[in-house]
Amino acid sequence: MQLLIYSILIYWVAVNVVTFALFGIDKRKAQQSKWRIEESTLLLWAAFGGSIGALLGMKVWHHKTLHRKFTWGIPAILIAQLTLAGVIVYYIVTLLSI
Repeated sequence: MQLLIYSILIYWVAVNVVTFALFGIDKRKAQQSKWRIEESTLLLWAAFGGSIGALLGMKVWHHKTLHRKFTWGIPAILIAQLTLAGVIVYYIVTLLSI
């Protein structure tokens, strides 16, 4: 069980670091008028666990802050992820206490 928790934590940190970096890379490419990272790619990284990295990337890099799908979508993804995590933890604790 402990290995599973560590693996999930490592995954979560890694996906948030990558998502944060992707927002920074996309911002730099936008400033240089170069090929950009697709918005769907940024949103997918957030959906796969990188919502905190996405929010931090938006804040630090001042990127995608005027797009509704990001200003509303990323927080909505984070709320959904936190809700899902809470439900999973609740059921694990409930099952282990039986």
